[in-house]
Amino acid sequence: MSARVIFHIDLNSFFASAEILKNSALAGQPVVVAGLNRRSVVSTASYEARSYGVHSAMPLHMAMEKCPELVVVQGDYSWYEELSERFFKYLRKFSPFIEPASIDECYMDVTEAIKAYKRPLDLAWIIQKNVMDDLRLPCSIGVAPNKFLAKMASDMRKPMGITVLRKQEVPRKLWPLPISDMWGIGKKSVPLLIENGIETIGDLASEENEKKVMTLLGKHAYGFIQNARGNGSSKLNYNQGVQSISQSTTLDRDISEYDEVKTVFIRLAKSLSTRAKEERLQGKLISISIRYSDFSNMVRSVSLQHYTNDVNVLIEHALYLFDHNYSGAPIRHLGIGLASFQSAKSVHQINMFQEPIENTNKVDLVLEELNKQLPNANLTTLGRMKKS
Repeated sequence: MSARVIFHIDLNSFFASAEILKNSALAGQPVVVAGLNRRSVVSTASYEARSYGVHSAMPLHMAMEKCPELVVVQGDYSWYEELSERFFKYLRKFSPFIEPASIDECYMDVTEAIKAYKRPLDLAWIIQKNVMDDLRLPCSIGVAPNKFLAKMASDMRKPMGITVLRKQEVPRKLWPLPISDMWGIGKKSVPLLIENGIETIGDLASEENEKKVMTLLGKHAYGFIQNARGNGSSKLNYNQGVQSISQSTTLDRDISEYDEVKTVFIRLAKSLSTRAKEERLQGKLISISIRYSDFSNMVRSVSLQHYTNDVNVLIEHALYLFDHNYSGAPIRHLGIGLASFQSAKSVHQINMFQEPIENTNKVDLVLEELNKQLPNANLTTLGRMKKS
């Protein structure tokens, strides 16, 4: 089978770019999107602000110390969502095979679409130019045979870069990079890996370090190792019908303690699992959303190898995403979502490593039925989202 051609398209400094689009007087200035109090954290920084050392997740007071001329703008998330919808609608003119990764980035399978162009990079150039000309939004595009390499490629040249990363170029272009640059490796894992001699992506990819990495990173280690070797998945998760279902809650007070966060995610996951089972849906894409006390937002997702609506799987991956992406700031709102669906009634194949459904723990089934009868206090149920 011939290699796929995957684009990763990333809107550069999206929130800041959106604010500059709304107010041209901000162009060329060091702009950050954040809450309007000194306890806030930076959600997005323009490239002018980044030249001072300002970056996302940095406490606002620290950012202002680094750049006294910093222009702080409070986020307008309805405006960002509107621009995001325009962005994805434009991309679907070229290919229906799009997997959104967040509000401002996506993967796009262009294996067939690219054949209509004389030179392979013409399509990437046209998309980048028209997104800038028509939407006034800068973007970077990574071109690779799989999702991980495309993501790494798009990060190599920002803003407005187009980077090709072929599998045979991985040892030269990818392996020398510091392990902190590897997408998917969480902030907590980086020091642990460095302490154990895994300082570069090449160190992680090395066969000599395989056992060590497997011990350090647990069950997700094999996926990281394969990504580092250039063997990531090229399969996109997309659906033409229902795009996602989700459960979320706005908290009575800001929280930051892990046990409190875990309790909320367990409650949301139970509600989401029940809803998915009632609607006979199983998905392969699990996502979480966090809104911090300064109203900055973060959305992260993970793709599974199998379809699920199991509550324990939802909890496990929600906490995994949280552990690897939480900034440490107080949290006001949490959500969990399930997407890339296959109807549960059409899933008949039994995994050889799973027990038949008849042997399912009856206690779990009884508890599930009892939980259905309990009111879901403090929960906001988000409706189905359909693709435009």
